[in-house]
Amino acid sequence: MSAATLEKEMAGYFIQLNDAEKKSVVQMLKTFLQGKKEHAGISIEQYNKELEDAMKRIDAGDFTAHEALEKEIASW
Repeated sequence: MSAATLEKEMAGYFIQLNDAEKKSVVQMLKTFLQGKKEHAGISIEQYNKELEDAMKRIDAGDFTAHEALEKEIASW
């Protein structure tokens, strides 16, 4: 399906909504696009590498347990 076809279909659905529904859809789109902007700076390869590195640190015991973190936070 082409972009023009999708845009026409979206417009057709959008005009059928009441004002409250339109506001909701617009907010959803804004949220969706903001999420894309926040994650646009990292590739899937970099993301996977960071996950792999984190798993290696966890396997090596290089982490703070939840209980220890709670104690640390309480001392702030």
